[in-house]
Amino acid sequence: MERLDKVLSNLGYGSRKEIKILVKNGVVEVDGEIVKSSDIKVDPEKAKIKVSGEEINYRKYIYIMMNKPAGVVSATFDNYDETVIDLLEPDHAVFNPFPVGRLDKDTEGLLLITNDGELNHRLTSPKWHVDKVYYAQIDKAVDEKDVEAFEKGIVIDDGYKCLPAKLEVISSDKDGSEINVTIQEGKFHQVKRMFEARSKSVLYLKRIKMGNLVLDEDLEEGQYRELSKEELSIIKER
Repeated sequence: MERLDKVLSNLGYGSRKEIKILVKNGVVEVDGEIVKSSDIKVDPEKAKIKVSGEEINYRKYIYIMMNKPAGVVSATFDNYDETVIDLLEPDHAVFNPFPVGRLDKDTEGLLLITNDGELNHRLTSPKWHVDKVYYAQIDKAVDEKDVEAFEKGIVIDDGYKCLPAKLEVISSDKDGSEINVTIQEGKFHQVKRMFEARSKSVLYLKRIKMGNLVLDEDLEEGQYRELSKEELSIIKER
């Protein structure tokens, strides 16, 4: 059980003082009855709460799939650049969510945003080995030798040997290549550094899958939506 004013405040309906005014004005209902006190105890999971006739959608955690655009930083705050949190509507931002892992500033694609710290840890901790699939355009031909090198584990510029990665060539010729690459880590600029180790450059990079969660193709760059129940069960299976 929680105080009504705390529940409504957490959902962005104002400060406790403002919610007290809403209650005084008779616009807050709990289970069909107008409430007279903002500090009554309610079970937000079970109670039917309405504010100005609109039923609230209470949930403790929020899970968002975003198609991150290039030029936006995967952070909750940045002094210079727009962040993925800046792209959220107020009724989602009020949950104080954070990006799960990160995508580099110029990388696009699937980004999960949540306020569920436990899930964040499970999806980003190296011991869970969560696959992350990227689509990329490369400036040169990618061949079987590259595929084999990725399978063995690429040694990047600082001497770190990456875990084995799966490189799938979609198309390749002297003018460039299209590939999918699956990695289980998230080192800074990792995919780009892996290809640099093979004397090739990444021209475009987009994450299309994380674990079993696939980017919704209907989401335009910068758009987002909450996960469906099916998607949520998929990412919580781990």
